[in-house]
Amino acid sequence: QVQLVESGGGLVQPGGSLRLSCEASGSILYINDMGWYSQTPGKQRELVASITHGGFTTYGDSAKGRFTISRDIDKNTVYLQMNRLKLEDTAVFYCNAHVTTRQDGSVTSTDYWGQGTQVTVSS
Repeated sequence: QVQLVESGGGLVQPGGSLRLSCEASGSILYINDMGWYSQTPGKQRELVASITHGGFTTYGDSAKGRFTISRDIDKNTVYLQMNRLKLEDTAVFYCNAHVTTRQDGSVTSTDYWGQGTQVTVSS
């Protein structure tokens, strides 16, 4: 089993910054993509940013130019540095990881999600 634990959410004023972290733990053979998604009430979860094992990054339109995703391969951790935060960034942010594990002698790849961390941008 794999667990993703997020940290770093909170309350920040418009224009401020936050750094989210997400550490994966468990019976991990390999982590391919890791990423961050955001969700507001009544809306679907949407991509904020993702990063491959090789470091290739993809950003959602709202994140481009303001957010930076990075990862520490050795620590199985992904980060999201969020700058120039806006009121409309308020959401629950979820960590996602595509993880390869060995279970009962079989190698499988599965998407895992964290529990979510609240980011509130308010004056």
